[in-house]
Amino acid sequence: MNHATPLEKFVMTVNYIVLALIAAMMLLPFLYLFSVSFSTLEDFLRTDLLLWPKRWVTYAYEYILQSDSFLRSLWVTTKLTVTGTLINLAFTATMAFGLTRRALGQRTLLLLVLFSTLFSPGLIPNYIIVKETGLLDSTWSLILPGLISPFILIVLRTFFLNIPSELDEAARIDGANDLHIFARLILPLSKPALAAFSLYYAVGYWNGYFTAILYINNPAKQPIQVILRQIVIQSDPTSVFGGFATQMFLEHSPPPQTVQMAAILLATLPILIVYPFLQKHFVKGVMLGSIKG
Repeated sequence: MNHATPLEKFVMTVNYIVLALIAAMMLLPFLYLFSVSFSTLEDFLRTDLLLWPKRWVTYAYEYILQSDSFLRSLWVTTKLTVTGTLINLAFTATMAFGLTRRALGQRTLLLLVLFSTLFSPGLIPNYIIVKETGLLDSTWSLILPGLISPFILIVLRTFFLNIPSELDEAARIDGANDLHIFARLILPLSKPALAAFSLYYAVGYWNGYFTAILYINNPAKQPIQVILRQIVIQSDPTSVFGGFATQMFLEHSPPPQTVQMAAILLATLPILIVYPFLQKHFVKGVMLGSIKG
């Protein structure tokens, strides 16, 4: 049995301390959000840094969960995230597989993909394209312009190239065509990469708000991040949620900051719940797709 030297023990201790401090720094904002959202107005005003509720109240959550606009935007974001992620993965994986096959124009397509990672048409041309194609005020305006991420496409193509060619040749001997090889061989072997990149796409959709501000004018179709932006930049949350709970707000007096923190926490919670289930595939998928061996 190998025994650690005093120097190794010291280095390990320092590493644990540094990692613990970093973890605490990462958790502190979430703890603050949690504490403020469950606190009363008096406790919030009396404490400069509130890290644990002194008196537990749920007025802010009752207020938010009675809001049709908040729940509707949460549902819109959920549908957008699920639909957009599945469509993005389908098109990205299909094109990445196509770029692994020797075909006419394959090199030109790959150069165009690389070109798009360096140069962007800009905001105004993108808006004109979305407008002229009739996608304004449509969920598709948030999906189709970014249908395929060039970065993910290149990494996923590299991942496909890492799959042993002997498997491909064996499948062709058995009579499989490219479609069968892609569906029954490549995709099952690419689950770690697909899980990692699905998280990339999902987080992008869930946290995206700028394109929604540009393309979505109908409040009924706005995602949750647009509502959160309005809550954060405005001092009175009732102007965002509407007057449905104004009387309740006056009776229980949850401070605007408490409502803001509760809304942020509710909007962040779903993606925090999903991440641990994909985390084990995240690093493995990215590393396998980024090394050509």
